[in-house]
Amino acid sequence: MTIRSSRLTAALAGLTATALVLTGCGGGTPQSPATTATGKIKVVASTDVWGSVARSVGGEEVEVRALISGGGVDPHSYQVTPADSAAVKNAGLVLVNGGGYDDAIGKLVPQDKLLIEAAKLDEHLNETKPDNPAEKDEHGHSHGNGEHNEHVWYELDTVSKVADELAGRLGDLKPDARAKFTANADKFKNEVGALDKRVHAFGEANKGAKVIATEPVAANLISHAGLEDVTPEQFSKAVEEGNDPPAAAVAEMEKLITGKQAALLIYNPQTESGVTKQVKAKAAAAGLPVVELTETLPEGKNYQQWMSDQVDALAKALPKH
Repeated sequence: MTIRSSRLTAALAGLTATALVLTGCGGGTPQSPATTATGKIKVVASTDVWGSVARSVGGEEVEVRALISGGGVDPHSYQVTPADSAAVKNAGLVLVNGGGYDDAIGKLVPQDKLLIEAAKLDEHLNETKPDNPAEKDEHGHSHGNGEHNEHVWYELDTVSKVADELAGRLGDLKPDARAKFTANADKFKNEVGALDKRVHAFGEANKGAKVIATEPVAANLISHAGLEDVTPEQFSKAVEEGNDPPAAAVAEMEKLITGKQAALLIYNPQTESGVTKQVKAKAAAAGLPVVELTETLPEGKNYQQWMSDQVDALAKALPKH
């Protein structure tokens, strides 16, 4: 063998070895960017709330990354990063809230990417005030309040539908685990159903009770319970949009508090401002219960635990619980 042919043979051997490493050292197919090295489906969720739901359904078959997490973040004003874009691009499935809540993340999702938008599963999505006034469900509770509320993780029926949708889509991606996904979704829905019964219980005990809120984060849950949100619309809308409410709306809000015309104040600390702090202080001074309801999970809690704590807090704050 000549020196030249010897070098060529060595080079080819090196290329072959490299190829084997890249394909798993055995001539297998390259790892898909949508799965981990261990075969788990990569799921990207816009928030840790939806990430928790995805983990409950996907179990050990998924690896979930939530782009927005932690109580110090206001999801309404979240700015996406290049890392977020890369995560979405490499995901097998993306779960977003939709409904105008996390549009910045939704816009990252390519048209050919498997996407679940929770808001699209909300049966109240198209309810509007002029054509479809507040309707009653089978429990006699109203839902349509004139405008769709995008905080659909507080609509327990919708969350259960998301679980079913996740089970179906994940099952399509990994057919041999379909039964696991279905069983996990059923377990999750049973837990959510138990929460729903507790909501109905305190709702029935306090039917028609009036509440106020600094921001409409839990409007779906309040409506579902049959409670009446009497917050001045201009106040809650301004806070939700990151603006200071008009002086007249602030005065009306404070009058509701000092006049004890509401049973409790719902406070969203993630949209806190000088005005909301002022309202919270007024409520405390007037002896009005203040219940904090958030948009993301506290550390160490999953969706079920977090929502259970919040349902308990609401029930205990109401006069009849």
